[in-house]
Amino acid sequence: MNSAGHSEATTHRGLELAPFRGLRYDPDRVGSLAAVTSPPYDVVVRPDGLHHLESADPYNIVRLILPQAATPSARNERAADTLRRWLSEGVLTTDPEPGLYVYEQQDGDGMLQRGIIGALRVSDPAEQVVLPHEDVMPHIVADRAALMRATSANLEPLLLTYRGDGSTTVTADLIERIAERPPLLATTTEDGFRHRLWSVTSPDDLAAIQTDLGRHQALIADGHHRWATYRRLRTEHPSPSPWDHGLVLLVDTARYPLRVRAIHRLLHDLPVGDAVAALEGRFRVRRLEVPLPEALDTLAEAARAGNAFLLAGDGAFHLVDHPDPDLLARTIPADRPEAWRTLDATVLHATLLEHVWRISEDSPAHVAYIHDTTATVEKAERDGGTAVLMHPVREEVVRDLARQGVTMPRKSTSFGPKPATGLVLRALDL
Repeated sequence: MNSAGHSEATTHRGLELAPFRGLRYDPDRVGSLAAVTSPPYDVVVRPDGLHHLESADPYNIVRLILPQAATPSARNERAADTLRRWLSEGVLTTDPEPGLYVYEQQDGDGMLQRGIIGALRVSDPAEQVVLPHEDVMPHIVADRAALMRATSANLEPLLLTYRGDGSTTVTADLIERIAERPPLLATTTEDGFRHRLWSVTSPDDLAAIQTDLGRHQALIADGHHRWATYRRLRTEHPSPSPWDHGLVLLVDTARYPLRVRAIHRLLHDLPVGDAVAALEGRFRVRRLEVPLPEALDTLAEAARAGNAFLLAGDGAFHLVDHPDPDLLARTIPADRPEAWRTLDATVLHATLLEHVWRISEDSPAHVAYIHDTTATVEKAERDGGTAVLMHPVREEVVRDLARQGVTMPRKSTSFGPKPATGLVLRALDL
C-alpha cells in the first residue's frame, strides 16, 4: 500500500502531501520518454491530436487516459487491461521507495516552472484547504471516476498553486537545491518544453516539506473535474485507504508565476452567420478582415473596456462587444459579486449561450472546449460551426473569487504550463 494510505489524525490543517511509490516508464522499453507523454486528457484535441499521440509510440499514455472502444465500459476495461499488460511487461515500473517528486518545466523563451508532485489528502470544500474556482460537469466527473476505478490509478497530476511568503520558503528553497542534482529523467517534448524530474526520499526533506505546506491552502489551477473525482472516489472507500489521497503538482506562484490563458468554445451546430444575426440589437458586432494575431490584439483592447468575444468560422473574425446593459440585467444572476457578474465567461454562459443562442453548455454534442486558439478556428471553419474566442482572466481575480467561495463558470481559465502526463503515475493498489 502507498504510504498515503495510512491512518491520519482527525484534525487537519493546511495541505497534507504524502510520499508515494511513483509508477514510471522504463526508458529502455519505449522509443523515448517524450514520445510516450501527452498533454492532460482535456487538452488533447480529438480526434486529430489523439491520433497523432497514438501513432507517436505504441506505449503513449493516451491509451490509458483516453482509451478508445465502442462503449464507455469497454474503454475503461481496455485502459485497465493496457495498464496491467504494461506492468507485467515492465514497460511501467514502480520506484523502490516512497517519495515526493520535484518537477521542472522550461520552454525556449526562458520560462521556468518548478513544483512538487505528491499524494495530497483529499479535503472537503468546507475545510477551505483546496479552493476550486470553476464549476464542473457531472458527466465528466462520472467518466473520470469510472476510469480511475477501472485502473485503480491516478494517471495524471492536477495542477494546484499556492502562494509562498518570506517566512515560509522552505519548500521553494529545497526544490531549488534538489534541482541542482542529476535528475531521474530529462526529456524535451515536441512543444519545445524541457521536463526534468527528481525524487525526494530523505526523511528530513520530506518532513520539512510537509511541515511547510501544512501552513498553506491551494487554488486548483487545472483539474477541477479530477479533484471532484478524487472526492467522489474517497467517499466510496472506507477510510483509511489510498483513495484518501490524489496525485497533484503543487507550484508556488510567488516564486514561479503561471501563465493564464483562455479556453475557447466551439459551437458545433451554429453557423457564424446565424450567430451574428442573433446578436443584432443586443451586442455590437464588427467584422475584422485581419490575421488571427491581429484579431486577438483587437480582442484584448476591447476587453479592457468591458465584455468582448471573437467569433470565427467563416474565414473572417467578428468582434462582439458593448452588450446591451438591460439584456445583462435580465439574464445574469444578481446574487453574485460584481467580479463574477462581469466575467466574460459569465456573460457567455448566461447571456449568449442560454438566452441568445439557446444552446446548452452541458451537452458535449453542442459545445466543445479547446485550449488552442488556432485549432478552434480551424475546426470551426472545417465543420461549419462557430468558434468563440475568449480573453484570459487575471489570476488575482480567480484567486479572490475562490477565497470568497464563488465558483466561476466552467472552463473559464487555462493555467499553465500544465504538467506533462506520463512522467509519473500513482497506482493505488501497489
